[in-house]
Amino acid sequence: MRKLNQYLVKDYLIVFAVAMLLITFAFAIGAIYKAIDIMARGISIGVVGRFFLYNIPYSLAYSIPISALFSTLLIFGRLSSDSEISAMKSSGLSMWQIASPIVFISLALSGICLYNNCVVYPSTTYANRQLIKGMGLEDPIKLLEEGRFIREFPGYMIYVGKKNKNRVRDLVVYEIDKETNEVTGSIRAGSGILTADKEKAELKIDLFDVRIEIPDRDAPGDSSKTRYVNARNYPIRLDFNELLGNKNVSKKRKNMSIFELAYRIRNPETEDVRLGKKDRRIEQTRNLVEANQRIALALSPFMFVLIAIPLGITSHRKESSIGMVMSLGIMFIYYIFMILSDMLDKSPNLYPWLIPWIPIMVGQFSGLFLLRRAN
Repeated sequence: MRKLNQYLVKDYLIVFAVAMLLITFAFAIGAIYKAIDIMARGISIGVVGRFFLYNIPYSLAYSIPISALFSTLLIFGRLSSDSEISAMKSSGLSMWQIASPIVFISLALSGICLYNNCVVYPSTTYANRQLIKGMGLEDPIKLLEEGRFIREFPGYMIYVGKKNKNRVRDLVVYEIDKETNEVTGSIRAGSGILTADKEKAELKIDLFDVRIEIPDRDAPGDSSKTRYVNARNYPIRLDFNELLGNKNVSKKRKNMSIFELAYRIRNPETEDVRLGKKDRRIEQTRNLVEANQRIALALSPFMFVLIAIPLGITSHRKESSIGMVMSLGIMFIYYIFMILSDMLDKSPNLYPWLIPWIPIMVGQFSGLFLLRRAN
């Protein structure tokens, strides 16, 4: 029995290592292109190496589950095709005994993924943003993401409704007093064009169909009166030297550890004071979705192995192409639920943070049932 376990574990780990190497490389292709672009700008190889290494933990969060699934399908498909499973069972071994070393490996992989997803990759993705910002290479245009408020530029809070490369629509720009943090005016525009002038360290925003709102603090009686100015064109110049000089990069949700997410979930009042009660509830829901997605993804290697063992046996195939096709099919179904939870993360009443657990629970129970049948 000991030699059998060593035989299975050795074959499994070899296939798993090769699969993880290839899949991690595929996930890291985007980072490789970015690293080459950074090298072309004269940055030292050491900095480029750090940039590339910081991307690996995020890739591992996805490549480890996929590799575990693919390796299990391939190994047990080959064992079944070569009639080794039948030989093991005829010698008195149950499927539980045959599968136990691989199941234990999947539990260890889930533990590694849990630590990586909750602690390591959030910190490395945040470190990467700090690294890029420190080099002054981050394209300021890319900071203006559509559908959310951008607070990275000192003195401004900017909302972009739609964005297509350097063209934007439905812009709202709030001018913020740097000392009091109060809104001193707002600019709304139907469209705009973004241009980054790196020589002058400026982000140029040329706005069209503009409506400017200026609170009239000198108005007698009601201090909340507002003056409105309409303009066909209106330029805004943002100095991103101040942006680059600020070493504190605001953390996005993906950059927060599980402990930081848990704190924000338990204390929604820590969100931006400008957010209303409804918006804070939405932010709390989005934090819940992010936390549950990470934990569910970390436990997926165990679930994938439980499903892959009986599926590999019943497929009776040892070709890697069949294993890869089946792996992609299972992963596609699994990620549909992840995407669905992201789509519903602004609807707290639908409990979107529970959606990532549906494939985990169904997969585990299905895997145990199929293993019992195979036994």
